[in-house]
Amino acid sequence: MSSAHQYSTHGGGFDPERVREEIHTLEQETAGEEFWNDRERAGKSLVQLKRLKKRLEPWEELKKELDDVSELYTLADEESEESMEKEINVALERVEARFAELRIVELLGSELDESPAFLTIHAGAGGTEACDWVGMLLRMYTRWAERRGFGLETIDLQEAEGGVKSVTLQVDGDYAHGYLKGETGIHRLVRISPFDASARRHTSFASVYVSPVIDDDIQVDIKPDDIRIDTYRSQGAGGQHVNKTDSAVRITHFATGIVVQCQNERSQHKNKATAMKVLRSRLFEYYSQERDKENAKHAQVKKEISWGNQIRSYVFQPYTMVKDHRTKHEVGNIQAVMDGEIDDFIEDYLKHLWSEKSA
Repeated sequence: MSSAHQYSTHGGGFDPERVREEIHTLEQETAGEEFWNDRERAGKSLVQLKRLKKRLEPWEELKKELDDVSELYTLADEESEESMEKEINVALERVEARFAELRIVELLGSELDESPAFLTIHAGAGGTEACDWVGMLLRMYTRWAERRGFGLETIDLQEAEGGVKSVTLQVDGDYAHGYLKGETGIHRLVRISPFDASARRHTSFASVYVSPVIDDDIQVDIKPDDIRIDTYRSQGAGGQHVNKTDSAVRITHFATGIVVQCQNERSQHKNKATAMKVLRSRLFEYYSQERDKENAKHAQVKKEISWGNQIRSYVFQPYTMVKDHRTKHEVGNIQAVMDGEIDDFIEDYLKHLWSEKSA
């Protein structure tokens, strides 16, 4: 188990002993007679206690499994029992797979990595091709979320000829934001266009932006004079009206240029509340990046959705390859990637991020 502890300590800043001490301190606090005098503080303490246990217990369970396998191996070795080899190998494979899952989680140590996420995809240069590309990426992320058992809610969907002009999803699941944050950037597609009668090769672009769903107690100052709120009629597939009133809401934040919109509800009031929630999330992310002096590097609003800014390329012709330009990770099985198998890209980016921070 030493390898697991070594990886988690140096890779993600996880110290099991420190976490045990924090759990012990919180358990003593919750057992105190005056604990519930301040219900708000008590609630936060219980949430923190649950979070710490959720982080520590899987490692302790994994260590127990590995100890059981070790005992089984010792027994087989002492008795020269070769028939137990298959059982031991199966157990080791199970432990290895579980370790790989926990290893990724331990790379997630930043603020709000545990939060759900808003994921927005916009069509860039490429016209109809780009809208089709947004639809393909939407399917890719949907498949990825389904594989993990994450919940998905469509906040806004702007359809266009050939596909989707833009879409915003809320992704609900443990560490959804931590896993997806590295997907922010420009995604480039190269293929023979199904829309080109001459079967020429086309390049299309789409931007992906990920921000955390933040709690109401996190303050993000948005003054009425800082924003413009526009309403318009919601539309469905093929231009069909969802309803006959201007229920869809678009909010523009002047200082940052951030624009968010929502049309998933029939009520304008509900759409406005959801759009404000998305705006708070985007602004929180924006100002956090600015505070960390990484805004120019990461903020979507500062990037043109075109050639030269891509973080990842997906090539269908003349060869098949998906390559991440930040980590240099690449795979040839593009169909598997489009079916949602992007965990290797996510893990490599998280390792890359940690190595940058360490440097």
